[in-house]
Amino acid sequence: MKTWEWKKHIAAGCLDERFAALYGSDRTEEQRIRWSRAIEAFEKLWGERPVRLFSVPGRSEISGNHTDHNRGCVLAAAVDRDIIAVVSENDTGVVTVKSEGFEPDSVTLRGNCLQPEPPFTSAALIRGVCEGMLRRGHAIRGFDAYTTSDVMKGSGLSSSAAFEVMLCEIENALANGSQLQPQELAVIGQYAENEYFGKPSGLMDQTACAVGAFSFIDFADPAAAKIEKLPFDLKKAGYSLCVTDTGGNHADLNEDYASVPAEMKAVAAVFGQKTLRGLTAEDILSRAAMLREKTGDRAILRALHFVNENERVIRQTAALKANDMAAFLSLVAESGRSSFMYLQNVYTVKNVREQGLSLALAVSDQLLRGKKAAFRVHGGGFAGTIQAFVPLADTEAYRSGMEKVFGKGSCRILQIRTEGAAEL
Repeated sequence: MKTWEWKKHIAAGCLDERFAALYGSDRTEEQRIRWSRAIEAFEKLWGERPVRLFSVPGRSEISGNHTDHNRGCVLAAAVDRDIIAVVSENDTGVVTVKSEGFEPDSVTLRGNCLQPEPPFTSAALIRGVCEGMLRRGHAIRGFDAYTTSDVMKGSGLSSSAAFEVMLCEIENALANGSQLQPQELAVIGQYAENEYFGKPSGLMDQTACAVGAFSFIDFADPAAAKIEKLPFDLKKAGYSLCVTDTGGNHADLNEDYASVPAEMKAVAAVFGQKTLRGLTAEDILSRAAMLREKTGDRAILRALHFVNENERVIRQTAALKANDMAAFLSLVAESGRSSFMYLQNVYTVKNVREQGLSLALAVSDQLLRGKKAAFRVHGGGFAGTIQAFVPLADTEAYRSGMEKVFGKGSCRILQIRTEGAAEL
């Protein structure tokens, strides 16, 4: 349909059922306005053309803190915050993406032009996705897209992964008949982030955004990860998922993030392996004296975190399957302690005066003491967000208490989204 037809369609309520499925029935009017404005923004740039509409959710890491890059297991969930795109195919051989609040990025697809852009830019991700599609034998086409997102940068909900998966899903729909499975979209998105953007991330973020719902993901074979969607309803269990943005500065943290997989793999190398998968705590401790010399103490601690966290993911998944909320919460708290004590990704040693995550965990401990709740660092760590599972009756008090410290709007109450990358 053309842009004006889509606006008429939305105004008539024809997408209300779809909006309710993606965002919840209480947000349909909000989404009517949001999508209509996005279509109008596209029109101002490119006119009343036929367009297609896409949505990709952000994600929340539930368990498996820094396990994916060592072929571990993770438990993740798609959330009701997403990036949306209004897209029209073009015949210019150029991909142009205009994201709200930013200058357009354009990438030419013809000739010898798929060369790396400067790292850590949106253009680098666009080129990386196009190159990744081609390398895996898939077609690419030029398109114009307007995007807007409430998966804000630095929110801990994987804005970059959602953007990458969005680009993959657009090329999947326009050039490949929507034949690519979510897992392949995730692999291509990770390729773009690793090789073009310059961040050595694992595969968890992209997979969770592409797949949706609560998902157990086993990365023993990253190219063919085992994915199991879990039919668990957090709200029916009586809980809210709260993610608090501490407002920390993410500048100059790439070295911190990269040190985690590097140190884990340094320990693995001592055992003749590329990753830690398959090692036990007993294996690591049996060589601890020698490892201290070869890899350093922190690497040992991080390796111990991995082997225990990997096993913890399996136990948490079993708890969700059994609707055993008490066991699940106990393991959330266990994971949080391990991240703080062993993984050591709650603050950067480059600036010890700034410890927003540590403070958020301490405030949560005060607010939730005596409650049947649990909290932990969320995502990559060092700055950014924490996660808390809070009884519905205590949610507003918790949010109010967190926002007194970290500012209005810092604590978001999220819903789990069952659907991953999608075309409306």
